Amino acid sequence: MKLYIVNGPNLNMLGIREPDIYGRHTYEDLVNELTAYCAEKGVEPIFVQSNHEGELVTAIQNAYFEEADGIVINPAAYTHTSVALLDALKAIALPAVEVHLSDVSAREDFRQISYVREACIATISGKGFDGYKEAIDLLLQK
Repeated sequence: MKLYIVNGPNLNMLGIREPDIYGRHTYEDLVNELTAYCAEKGVEPIFVQSNHEGELVTAIQNAYFEEADGIVINPAAYTHTSVALLDALKAIALPAVEVHLSDVSAREDFRQISYVREACIATISGKGFDGYKEAIDLLLQK
């Protein structure tokens, strides 16, 4: 099984950006932890992180062209603004799970809106790195 793990803006700043909300672990820590988890599960992960919306759209499209089995996506701030990511997910019709490190439901009002959720089979929020693992497990069940 091949899964794209797509991360949006500012996730490259994990460990630095608002550690009270996002923790002290780095993006490299996330990649290392998920690489090990995927190896245990027999999953080939393809990691993409970008601060640019168009690059994230291209990554989603690449998941289709490279015959991935699903997508774990943390669109970060683009969750609340990007119809382009929603359209890309709808276009490729691969199972996708939306993940957020923090509990967005307990945060600012604008974070209550998710454009990508409509194209996802589930949303996992507030579980830190474990949320990604839960998303991988959900996609394995599909």
